[in-house]
Amino acid sequence: MLAIRGGERVRTRPYPEWPVWNSEDEELLMETLRSGKWGIGGKKVGEFASLFASYQGCRYGVACMNGSVAIKVALQALNIGNGDEVVTTPYTFIATASSIIELGAVPVFADVEEGGLNISPQSVEEKITDRTRAILPVHIAGYPAEMDGISRIATSHGLFVVEDAAQAHGSEWRGRRVGGIGDLGCFSFQSSKVMTSGEGGAITTNSYELSEKCWSLINVGRTRSGDWYEHEVLGYNYRMTEFQAAVLMAQLRRLDQQIEKRRRNYEVLAGLCGELEGFELIPPPGWASRVNHFLVPIRINRDFFGSVDKRRIVEALRAEGIPSSPGYTVPLHLHRPILSYLKARRGDSGLGVLRNAEAAVRDVFWLPHYVLLGSEEDVMDIYQALVKIERHRGEL
Repeated sequence: MLAIRGGERVRTRPYPEWPVWNSEDEELLMETLRSGKWGIGGKKVGEFASLFASYQGCRYGVACMNGSVAIKVALQALNIGNGDEVVTTPYTFIATASSIIELGAVPVFADVEEGGLNISPQSVEEKITDRTRAILPVHIAGYPAEMDGISRIATSHGLFVVEDAAQAHGSEWRGRRVGGIGDLGCFSFQSSKVMTSGEGGAITTNSYELSEKCWSLINVGRTRSGDWYEHEVLGYNYRMTEFQAAVLMAQLRRLDQQIEKRRRNYEVLAGLCGELEGFELIPPPGWASRVNHFLVPIRINRDFFGSVDKRRIVEALRAEGIPSSPGYTVPLHLHRPILSYLKARRGDSGLGVLRNAEAAVRDVFWLPHYVLLGSEEDVMDIYQALVKIERHRGEL
């Protein structure tokens, strides 16, 4: 009997806690506390931004409040605004689209690849109009998007590329770290991410000019050489604190080791789950030379489970002691607040059906990255829970 029906749980012990921290985090935080420079005048924010940019293979980095702000500022630095169109994916967190909307621009949704979760270059090209200014791919689950096709399209149409890499710290596309492939890359350090300071964000780029524009917008329109009350553009206070930067410096030092541990455990889990009838682990794309495994995306086989809602399967997994999430439950091209905005701007949404994205929202759920930070025994428990749900699918 499934635990959700009163049966015995597969797992009673908790998975490794997230976030991970140690004495190094404490030392850096206490150093910041004792410095008396917790914001303006401190050095850790700038130091972290440079370290993180270098880690991602970029020349310049700018820290900010969160990943949503990173996207908004990146687009604003490219002078994207009222009425401009930005082609992006509907299978993503709402901030990808709301950041576009906040600038008065228009999100245009392209479908994701069949069988995958990342935006389809073919669908992107179909969505381009004379109003399109940029493409905003998202590296979902830490799986890099197909940047060959996206870069080719951007070049041929004279478009900018802004990478939403909020979930992809350390991931690589054909040997290149994400965030430095397009014009700008945007990262999040929110609580769930593989690097976290509770909140926080960063923008990466190889353009000095764009990095300075971003820095200015995040620092109330100031320039590095100007007087304190001199504002060259209309900017905002979107700064990161020194405490956040201190924690992130410690987090960055552990990231490679954690990514490697997740990789090994993912391979174990993928090997175990290969014979399952009802579930399919969605593998990283072939062009991904490194994946941080922020999420373990799992697709439900509808021939096996019929019309069972994925949220019910997630409830069953949680009852068995396995942390899991239904993930996105509405694709953004069907999200009511976004539809209302598009109707007000254009008279109708004009979006139509995005079959692959709608299938992903219906059928894909997630395991969080920290379930891969334990032992092989911890991984085995995931497999056993999935097997149990298959055997007792009639109880769902």
